[in-house]
Amino acid sequence: MPDKKKKFKLFGARVSTKDLSIFTRQFAVMINAGLPIVQCLEILEKQAPSPFFKEVLGDVVRSVETGSTLTESLGRHKKAFDTLYVSMVKAGESSGALNLTLERIADYLEKANALKAKIKGAMAYPAVIFIVSVGVAVFMLVSIVPTFAKMFEGMGGELPGMTRAVMNLSDFIIGNFVYIFIVIGGLIFSIKQYGKTKKGRLKIDTFILKLPIFGTLIRKTAVARFARTLSTLTESGVPILSGLEITAQTSGNKLIENAILKSRISISEGNPISDPLEESGVFPSMVTSLIRVGEESGKIASMLSKIADFYDDEVDTAVAALTSIIEPITIVFMGGIVGTLMIAMYMPMFDIAGMVK
Repeated sequence: MPDKKKKFKLFGARVSTKDLSIFTRQFAVMINAGLPIVQCLEILEKQAPSPFFKEVLGDVVRSVETGSTLTESLGRHKKAFDTLYVSMVKAGESSGALNLTLERIADYLEKANALKAKIKGAMAYPAVIFIVSVGVAVFMLVSIVPTFAKMFEGMGGELPGMTRAVMNLSDFIIGNFVYIFIVIGGLIFSIKQYGKTKKGRLKIDTFILKLPIFGTLIRKTAVARFARTLSTLTESGVPILSGLEITAQTSGNKLIENAILKSRISISEGNPISDPLEESGVFPSMVTSLIRVGEESGKIASMLSKIADFYDDEVDTAVAALTSIIEPITIVFMGGIVGTLMIAMYMPMFDIAGMVK
């Protein structure tokens, strides 16, 4: 059994958000039906969709049976149950409302998963088109252009500048293919390593938020995630300071994380949350104004939930707008690359045809 655990850890196995949301929803239903926690976990262990999750739940069952709390048992498995999940379960156990907390977690995970799917869908189309365009261009430069080049050698005369440029580019790619591959790989590796540093991640995340079209979508997604996470934590009884710390960790953007941590310091000193969020320049004024109203009325969790719902709709609108804009742009981009290469190769033939006439 320990060997199997090591094997799973070796491959970096994790539980998907979808599997976790289904598990949590079923767990909540069973708790509502009055089943003991251990029995619920045993049933869910048998239904686990992956060997890794089955192994995790088996360990949780054994831990609870030996007297550990559910919070302690889940906290042993960070790859399956993150800080947010464990903190909410702890609040639910402490308040005696574990069933309601599990329902809130399930709602949160389902909405988070839906949001993630929207973003992936929006990013996938332009990424695929770009990769295909580059692939087609490289294929033409490596396979088709050299064939034309051999044909043009026996023609004599001076080739058009555009044709010569394409042929030179083809020769360069063929002659330096390995070096180009190494440089691109090294560049990607360097950016990833730089992104692992605090300074690097902050600069990259700031740059991403300033990107045209995509930056707006990512900002709206981050605001929706922030509001949904903090609202769910607050409603579940997690203290606001702990909630802000967890929300910062799950923000996915260093700039937003810093703004949330500043608001945590602000509230620990007796000041409102909204001021540092507004000063960061990351959160729209409407969001900070609504948070301020929620603070003053004592209904911040409810207000955050409304902000999350609003920005979920905003993300839907942004994704639809992005898709409608990106589609014609990518078609023109791909057509432009292929068309340019084809025109460059056929220009000498047009010149010959003109001379014959």
